[in-house]
Amino acid sequence: MTILSTMFSWQATLTIVVTVLIFVFLQIQKKASTDVLFLCGLLFVTACGILTPAQAFSGFSNVAILTIAGLLAITAGLRITGVLDWAGHKLLGTATTEKQAIFRLSAVTTVASAFLLNTAVVAMMMPVVVSWCRRRGISPSRLLMPVSYLAILGGICTLIGTSTTLVVNGELQYLAGKGVSLAKGVQPLSMFELTVIGLPCAVIGVVYMLTIMPKLLPQRTGIIKQLGQQRREYLVEMHVDDDCPLINKSIEEAGLRHLEGLFLIEIDRDDHIITPVAPDNILRRGDQLIFTGAIETIVELERFPGLSPSTELSPEQHPQRHLTEVVLSRKSPLLSTTVRAAKFRQRYDAAVVAIHRAGERLTGKVGDTTLEAGDTLLLQTGTDFLQTHQHNPDFYMVSSVQGSEPRQNDKAKTASLLLIALLLWLVAASIFGPASANTSLLGLASPAVAALTIAVLMVLTRCLKMSDARASINLQMLITIGAALGLGKALKESGAATEIANSIFTLAGNHPWTILIALYILTVVLTETISNNAVAAMLLPLAIEIAATGDWNARPFIFTVTIAASLSFVTPIGYQTNLMVMGPGGYRANDYFRCGLPLAILMGICALTLIPIVAKF
Repeated sequence: MTILSTMFSWQATLTIVVTVLIFVFLQIQKKASTDVLFLCGLLFVTACGILTPAQAFSGFSNVAILTIAGLLAITAGLRITGVLDWAGHKLLGTATTEKQAIFRLSAVTTVASAFLLNTAVVAMMMPVVVSWCRRRGISPSRLLMPVSYLAILGGICTLIGTSTTLVVNGELQYLAGKGVSLAKGVQPLSMFELTVIGLPCAVIGVVYMLTIMPKLLPQRTGIIKQLGQQRREYLVEMHVDDDCPLINKSIEEAGLRHLEGLFLIEIDRDDHIITPVAPDNILRRGDQLIFTGAIETIVELERFPGLSPSTELSPEQHPQRHLTEVVLSRKSPLLSTTVRAAKFRQRYDAAVVAIHRAGERLTGKVGDTTLEAGDTLLLQTGTDFLQTHQHNPDFYMVSSVQGSEPRQNDKAKTASLLLIALLLWLVAASIFGPASANTSLLGLASPAVAALTIAVLMVLTRCLKMSDARASINLQMLITIGAALGLGKALKESGAATEIANSIFTLAGNHPWTILIALYILTVVLTETISNNAVAAMLLPLAIEIAATGDWNARPFIFTVTIAASLSFVTPIGYQTNLMVMGPGGYRANDYFRCGLPLAILMGICALTLIPIVAKF
């Protein structure tokens, strides 16, 4: 502290200490909420007089927050109307091999995530990929991690592909609006300004995933087969009805012997148990067939004429129950509690059927299992569960096992037209808006105005209910962004950013290339462990200060922070999409390191080569 005091003012020292403590605490306490920590840090530096209240909370008026909120609502509308699911199934359905699937996914996922928030794209693609893998007999672990990586790569190709670029652009718009001349190149990003950097990175990434990554990916099973291996299959009773055409047929003839993911373990006939069940056993009227296996494949049994579910899943007794897979968020309040103590019925009107943890064989009773981030849970839920909790920060939605998510397919065409209108609006605004001297066009050129207008139209055309629109807004993300922007302003106003920039000059030398590399590495390291949006918001002032100190164009340094904060491949916690696929893919932390590190190095080389070419120092 004494050394810092001799180098920096007390305001700069205090701001740096608060910022470092936030990062350290987030590493020590994995359950800590980023929004609460960043907000507490912001309030503390404001109370100490480093920022005025207006300066501290100016981040919450950043247009990026409104843009992200609008895009989240639009994506929810596209999902509820079935547009996203239709696109995913249509484009992946005809693939027959793993390499063909990755190639098709690269086209679908990267393009979609360039115009929609990548978290939503991955949430849409996951059930499509898992379903395709099961039909083809391929482990989901071979495709789910590439889906996450492809979404990340697609996100950096346009202004609206990821929340990170929106955060950076929102702050640049704020600075441009103030008319403060901090350095050359401090101006808002255009719609496709990052494309010349992001697209080559995406192409190289796709080539890597088609050639090298398949040799590094694990061959693991997701929740369903893991449950079978651990003997955690769900027991299901099916009743042979009086009019069942399978009566007097053998198990072999009835087609009940080789059901994928299910095994007929016994027959209950007039309180007499027949086990093991032989292929030539004859079915009788009133038999109770008891199966064990994957819950997801239970729906296949309902296709057999004359077989009806027994009490546990009976539509007569449980007409509103459905099966759903969810992945626990690392910010979920359920972490470190047992399944029994979590009280799922009271919280969510749901019951935990089974649990899977990536890379670990769970033992003991499900109710006594302590929950951890990334756990995949199989829940028995009500029909409104997906609508109510689809955007709940407690967990990421994976899929409805029985495909029971409400769909308004009659609104799919309207939702598609609204999406096209949004894209045309944003493209036109990026071409004509910023370059125009007409101030009347500034509103039309704003991504926030475009996103919110289309979101409102989604509601007015009944593609999206107002309750679903509200539920789609991730308040934790928005509060984290707003508070992090405030802390970034504190780093600048206190003089900490200037002093840190001078320190980087001393360590890296007075050459923009070496400083650019140092800034990229710093951003990547922080992004792999902390919220990418927060890192971008806090390091942007530093990037601008570095450019101002060296009398360089700020554009290369702005691009560096934006792209480096958007690319997280090495850890599962570095980006939400990586954590989302961890449970369903059966991944372990070292899988991300093994598969992601080469990609991170390739992206670093590509980005650092292109940035100085695209934007001169």
